[in-house]
Amino acid sequence: MFGLRTPGGKKAADEAEKPFWISYSDMMTALMVLFLVVMTVAILAVTNEASESDKQKAQRETEIAQLLAGIKTSTKDFPGIVVHGNIIDFGEAVRFEKDSHRLTPEQESTLRRYIPGVLNVARTPLGQKWVRRVVVEGF
Repeated sequence: MFGLRTPGGKKAADEAEKPFWISYSDMMTALMVLFLVVMTVAILAVTNEASESDKQKAQRETEIAQLLAGIKTSTKDFPGIVVHGNIIDFGEAVRFEKDSHRLTPEQESTLRRYIPGVLNVARTPLGQKWVRRVVVEGF
């Protein structure tokens, strides 16, 4: 019995193969996977918010187009008044004379007949939602 030796090399190799502490590379791999999962969730959340804002923007544009269509409908009875996008162009129908700050009686009559139609469109629920102010510019 004294002469028999047990193979000692195999025992040392088994201990090296099964360390108690996790290796740094395994720990970094786990952290990287965790980071990828968190970033995937974050990207999905941001993409979802972006698609929601795109839907709201499309709905807004549709509602404003409906509102402008209502204003165009109320403008049909007034030749010379044209709606371009979100601008109402009165053209020659309402223009001040040179060196004057007053409108002619005909121009006043045109404005007094036209403005109630625009205000009726602005008083609709869609108009109350999107019409904040009316800016009058002229010369």
